[in-house]
Amino acid sequence: MLYPEIVITGCGNPLFADDGFGPAVAEELSKFKLPDNVKVIDAGLGGPHFIFTLIDPEVTKRLIIIDIADFGAQPGELALFRVEDLPVGSYRDAHSWDLTEPLQNLKDLVDITVIGCQPKRVTAPEFEMGITEEVSNAIPRTVRKVLELIGVDYGMAIENLRKEERQRGAEGETASGES
Repeated sequence: MLYPEIVITGCGNPLFADDGFGPAVAEELSKFKLPDNVKVIDAGLGGPHFIFTLIDPEVTKRLIIIDIADFGAQPGELALFRVEDLPVGSYRDAHSWDLTEPLQNLKDLVDITVIGCQPKRVTAPEFEMGITEEVSNAIPRTVRKVLELIGVDYGMAIENLRKEERQRGAEGETASGES
């Protein structure tokens, strides 16, 4: 099975400053032990053109997209959108590709939520590595929102992540206590 029941995609390009928000959230989410019916994907720029067309609506019932979205708010503010909230042409990637069309094709078959973060700076076509402080501060809030949307207890997820980090730390030590 290519994708399970719930697919979470982080869209964007980390080479264009705040456009790297989606992949940064996907990276954070990948640290959590999530249920087997959930898959987190760093879709990069492939979301609309590859990832979304590979979803089988017979299997995948929920799609959560994490991306920057300019909705006129303060940098780092989050908003949840339904596909119906995105007029054709209103949701584009850094290359001006319209992302609403592939979502319109799926919206009656799959429950789609877009978590948009207001960017401070997108530098395309100029390269700039690194997310601004305002957008970086939105990553933990976005992780919590995603966990809430998929019904994962945030407190238990954090505790499990901490246990795994402690175990990885212990496994990385040598007999002399050095790593």
